Amino acid sequence: MSLSPLQQRRIAAFKANTRAYWSFWIFAVLFVITLFAEVVANDKPLLVSYQGELRSPFLFSYTETDFGGEFETEADYPAPEVQCLIITGGLEDCFWEDPNEIIADAQDGVVAGAEIEKGWILWPLIPYSYNTINYEVERAPSAPDGDHWLGTDDQSRDLLARVIYGFRTAVLFAFTVTIISSVVGIAAGAAQGYFGGWLDLLFQRFIEIWSSTPQLYVIIIVAALFTMNIWLLIGLICLFGWTALTGVVRAEFLRARNFEYVRAARAMGVSDATIIWRHVLPNAMVATVTLMPFLITGAISTLATLDFLGFGLPVSAPSLGEMTLQAKENLQAPWIGFTAFFTYAIMLSLLVFIFEGVRDAFDPRKVMK
Repeated sequence: MSLSPLQQRRIAAFKANTRAYWSFWIFAVLFVITLFAEVVANDKPLLVSYQGELRSPFLFSYTETDFGGEFETEADYPAPEVQCLIITGGLEDCFWEDPNEIIADAQDGVVAGAEIEKGWILWPLIPYSYNTINYEVERAPSAPDGDHWLGTDDQSRDLLARVIYGFRTAVLFAFTVTIISSVVGIAAGAAQGYFGGWLDLLFQRFIEIWSSTPQLYVIIIVAALFTMNIWLLIGLICLFGWTALTGVVRAEFLRARNFEYVRAARAMGVSDATIIWRHVLPNAMVATVTLMPFLITGAISTLATLDFLGFGLPVSAPSLGEMTLQAKENLQAPWIGFTAFFTYAIMLSLLVFIFEGVRDAFDPRKVMK
């Protein structure tokens, strides 16, 4: 599928904006890394060789008995006993002697005078998930070190792992909210502006009443009645967020519906849906794209605010807002505040720079130069 000359000019205009172009690639790399967070940061190995068989614990669940242990619960891979079982091929001495010494002996392929089929464990770059508690930390929160590159929070959880998972959650949440809100808001504004009359008048009165509804109070009430989850939270934010684009799209359609080419299309019998989609909507996209970065950054800020206040995602979920709350409650651990601040600053700055370039690419005055 070849691109039209207009689309080619828009892409060229975006690439010409150096700040937006490089921000796009930096953000894309960061986002792709977080999409595969389970491969980058996980307390389960990527690959395990046990008795000559390869297994993937981060994809599939294995019990301790699958590695020659005694419990039928899922294997606790960071435990020295489980690692000893994997490396020694299920040697029972792992439970009765020091497993670390047995592991050291197993590196030579001989344990207790007997040759063994040595296994191995391939860990992710960061051997912690967002909810992994490191019980070996003497004091929480702990400062950055070789084991925890950004330190730990007040529950001995690795901050870098929580940043990776929290970044993904925030961006996916913002994109989902923005897409749903934009579709509903653009459709409502297009219907108002194109058809006008009583539909426009009644819809405007409804939007005025709906926009005055206190969103935070509604979320607090719903959080008190139901167990909050990400989909319920997305639904609540979209319930009030769709009005952001309605006014802009309505104004563009009110201006364009009496243009000569629209009248000509009506006279030729073109359906209203075709006129709206092919002839009027593209003109309204410039103003829509201009507001898009505010919707995305606003959604990220809303999620952070709700998590900070305790009305957002569940406590067990990876949340940058909850990290900000921990920074407030642990002033003696400045690394938590610095981590939260720089994560938000980098994320929001990159998004704003990207959409500045997209806005300029859709601006006909700059594309036609």
